Amino acid sequence: MKHLVDEYLHHLSLEKNASPNTLSSYRRDLERYCGFLHADGIDVPQQITTERAARFLSALQRDGLAAPSVMRCLSAVRGFHRFLLADGITTVDPTSTLDSPRRRRSLPGVLSRDEVEQILAQPAPTPGDKKHLWVRDKAILEVLYATGIRVSELITLRQAHLYAEEGMVKVFGKGSKERLVPIGPSALDWIARYRAECRILLQRRMATQDVLFLNARGTPLTRVAIWQIVQRFAGQAGITHNVHPHTFRHSFATHLLEGGADLRAVQEMLGHADISTTQVYTHIDRTYLKQEYDRFHPRSGFGEQHARISTTEDVQTPG
Repeated sequence: MKHLVDEYLHHLSLEKNASPNTLSSYRRDLERYCGFLHADGIDVPQQITTERAARFLSALQRDGLAAPSVMRCLSAVRGFHRFLLADGITTVDPTSTLDSPRRRRSLPGVLSRDEVEQILAQPAPTPGDKKHLWVRDKAILEVLYATGIRVSELITLRQAHLYAEEGMVKVFGKGSKERLVPIGPSALDWIARYRAECRILLQRRMATQDVLFLNARGTPLTRVAIWQIVQRFAGQAGITHNVHPHTFRHSFATHLLEGGADLRAVQEMLGHADISTTQVYTHIDRTYLKQEYDRFHPRSGFGEQHARISTTEDVQTPG
């Protein structure tokens, strides 16, 4: 069935404008699916039954694959069978009645505002940094927090996508969907400084393709490079919990909602197709509100204890 998988992935690339990451993930999932079926003696799609597809999902779960990965695999397999059905290669979809595995929705890690400021304060000049890479790193951190964009969006951001006068940046998200995201003056100032002091030393016109952020060799940065930059400065700031580039995206959304931003506006800025994806941040916001209530309200347990301690301290006399 390898040639059918190739045809399906070509369809996703051509008709659905699927990203290279999605195509790569789907290929791995479908190769795993075909391998499972082959071991069961099945080499043509017409022989696949609902029971066999269900056994494949059960095998994934027994192997300890996380629920999100199982769901992605099921999505790949379902799409494959729908493609076969639409092309007349098969007459039934064996996955149409399969239930998705339950997924525990955990709250993403979020930095406090003080922690963000501590990380942003870390990039500084170092001896031997002739290309001023610290300015680039500072600009990257500022952009991540100012816009909440994904790493994949950051490393493909082009200079032509910046609209400094309007305070906006054009971003191409999943499926190459275009959106405009506001960007604050601090991030824009650091981008301007990076372009003047650092990028001009890094650029190689044939290699950059106008990509904004470059490595020391003058080529676009990778996802791993951005991860390493974030890890380094979070460590220097003394942040002990795990911090990765997506943490800035989570923090961006949470801090906006804490400040009273409209959920639909945050959805638009993040580029979420479904508002239910954005709503996870309202749970974080409610957690924050509960913490503040417990801390300060006189009728909360912690608040009463805090009030008693303060009163006792007020009436104590020296000696």
